Amino acid sequence: MKKLLFAFPALSAFLTVPVHAAPTTDLPDQIGTCVFTHVKSVETRLQESGGKPVPDSGSAISFVNGGYQVSYEQIPEVDSSQAGDKVMMCLASVPANCPAGDNRGKVYTTTNFRTGHSWTLPDSEHDCGGA
Repeated sequence: MKKLLFAFPALSAFLTVPVHAAPTTDLPDQIGTCVFTHVKSVETRLQESGGKPVPDSGSAISFVNGGYQVSYEQIPEVDSSQAGDKVMMCLASVPANCPAGDNRGKVYTTTNFRTGHSWTLPDSEHDCGGA
């Protein structure tokens, strides 16, 4: 694992973070660690039966490494991403005191290298123990 210096506009600071050098199928597992991956799909938060997107229902994005981020709001930085875009995902926070087996609520900061945009969103609509 290499240590690289990256600027995170969303964090307004320079951080030295460990990153995997090549695209990976893993998600970052410790706060402050990052991995490179690619966008698998950009979606809306809700879809009708049959898969038709529900406009203005929020943004959702999935990644080749199995990662997922979602928002109740439309996030222009997410919506402007495209399948195949190279991104860097960094684990920003993990909820505490979760029930056994409930892994929801991790928050990732993702930077899209094609657009130069970054966003910070959770991996589910609810934290662990929520609805």
